[in-house]
Amino acid sequence: MNKQTPLLEIKDLHAAIGDKEILKGVDLRIFPGEVHAIMGPNGTGKSTLAYVLAGREGYEVTRGEVLFNGKNLLEMSPDERALEGLFLSFQYPVEIPGVSMTNFMKAAIDAKRKYHGQEPIKPGEFLRLYREKQDMIGLPERIRNRAVNEGFSGGEKKRNEIFQLAMLEPLLAILDETDSGLDIDALRAVAEGVNRLRRPDNAFLVITHYQRLLNHIVPDYVHIMHDGRIVRSGDKDLALELEEKGYRQLARQNA
Repeated sequence: MNKQTPLLEIKDLHAAIGDKEILKGVDLRIFPGEVHAIMGPNGTGKSTLAYVLAGREGYEVTRGEVLFNGKNLLEMSPDERALEGLFLSFQYPVEIPGVSMTNFMKAAIDAKRKYHGQEPIKPGEFLRLYREKQDMIGLPERIRNRAVNEGFSGGEKKRNEIFQLAMLEPLLAILDETDSGLDIDALRAVAEGVNRLRRPDNAFLVITHYQRLLNHIVPDYVHIMHDGRIVRSGDKDLALELEEKGYRQLARQNA
């Protein structure tokens, strides 16, 4: 992909749940190779933006345009968005009883390969890939045959999300408050996994309340969200300013 072509381009995006408007004109461009962070207090629309991009039910886009890899993202089903290369790491990963991690990942990879006109991955190739990514992320061997996220600790669930990201190799990964509930060791482990997955042709959108995650995943750009809009953008130093001044003072400065 041409570096001058945005991987994700959001133009004047408005979205609502029922009659409550939450996104009130979001504009954002993300290019390949970049890491963007969106910060802001609860209720400003950060997670709503992630859910709208992923195509979650219950959210209605009332105005605006979203292009992903040159295609109209809003016309795609949630499955198509994932198969096109969009990945959402949930704040609260769900458990899937009865489905082992190996079967889950094999099915996901085969679905992606089929969508792109490729043959299913061969078992030997899949196991080599599984072990390679497992070692890269530091995922414990003991969870390989366990059901997806069943009985996992909070840190294991988050690390498992990054493992899935590593296996699927999406073009754009949206990390929705991945640092929520993590102690410092788990936070560092998750961040190291993300850093190993950064490539010139992919990008990350990191949604977080706190600057501490950005000590480990250093963003190219930081955006402050307030009342459904991005009200200020800057480099990584903006996160430090935010931590010093707080959301309210920055919001007043940009009102």
